[in-house]
Amino acid sequence: MPKYYEDKEEDGRACSGVREDFKACLLQHDCVMKEGKKPSECLKEGHCKGLQVAFFECKRSMVSTSAV
Repeated sequence: MPKYYEDKEEDGRACSGVREDFKACLLQHDCVMKEGKKPSECLKEGHCKGLQVAFFECKRSMVSTSAV
């Protein structure tokens, strides 16, 4: 189950739950842990893509369409 459904400390930033899960996915992925690559390199290889898209969509939803 994703962390944002579990007990967690409050983070005032937008999309904080998805952000935490995305960060944890990258940092705990074999690409980083076993291969010793940087999280940014693993991201370019397509790891944790689902959470990356979810985080992007969450952040994008925060943009007000009335300002456009």
